[in-house]
Amino acid sequence: MTCPRARWLRLLVFTCTLAAATPAVAQTRDHDAFSWEIADAADRHGVPERLIWAIIRVESGFDHRAVSRRGARGLMQLMPATAERLGVRDVFNPRENIDAGTRHLRAMMLRFRYDLRLAIAAYNAGEKPVLAHGGVPPYPETRQYVTQVLRLYNTPGEPRLWRNELYRIVRPNGTVVYTNIAFGQVGGVSHGR
Repeated sequence: MTCPRARWLRLLVFTCTLAAATPAVAQTRDHDAFSWEIADAADRHGVPERLIWAIIRVESGFDHRAVSRRGARGLMQLMPATAERLGVRDVFNPRENIDAGTRHLRAMMLRFRYDLRLAIAAYNAGEKPVLAHGGVPPYPETRQYVTQVLRLYNTPGEPRLWRNELYRIVRPNGTVVYTNIAFGQVGGVSHGR
């Protein structure tokens, strides 16, 4: 008969070994956890569900606790002033964040007469820069953001199945770029690797 302490110790060692061997992929965010909230916000505010999925994917990677360097918070990365204006009590609450972010996105869609490029740019950079530049502002971050969101929005298939992987791309000039969009994917059609 083995001693209870020895069994406990073996179990502890096994558990630690298993945890150490488990790949980081196991820690990816569960997209389905927010399916209902996204569908509900889309229905209530008249915003395409796929667009909400795309915004969340680019903004936070489905991390409801995400905080940007500039202070944007939650799944849809609401700035504190925007969250306050929209009456959000807890920006990290997925339901509140998705609802408020969708309302804000809807306001940008109305403001820019359903021009998705401009509405998405305004969601990212604010409506003043979009108005001042008469289109998508020349900020590299905003231009890349609009491209990523529209690429995901136009990707065929279920948004829930969008992969949460990170790809490393080395450009010909040696610049290293990390992206969550597979190289060669344009509009959901693979153009080779």
